[in-house]
Amino acid sequence: MIANKKAYQDNWKRKKIDNIAMLLTGALRAEVMVGLKMNVRRFDLDKVLSALPALKKPTVSHLSDENWSAIDTVIEEFVVREIIPQLKEAGAEDIVEYPLNKVVL
Repeated sequence: MIANKKAYQDNWKRKKIDNIAMLLTGALRAEVMVGLKMNVRRFDLDKVLSALPALKKPTVSHLSDENWSAIDTVIEEFVVREIIPQLKEAGAEDIVEYPLNKVVL
């Protein structure tokens, strides 16, 4: 709890408190997660997606070359060492891992 009960009964203050709590929780959640981006040929897409964990479902975007797609996902950091070689073997290319500031669910 980051406020006393009296402050939390005030609707305006409650909204501010809840927003701060949400952002703090998102920052804490992001400490153990990373973003992962990659490019995949269309014919390898199903194989790569089946090997890829995600918070819910990865984002798949079409690239300017109709034979390629881009995948963007968020995964737990400890998984990266094991999953990148598997993704590469499944056909993923141009794999980029990046840190996250917040993960708000």
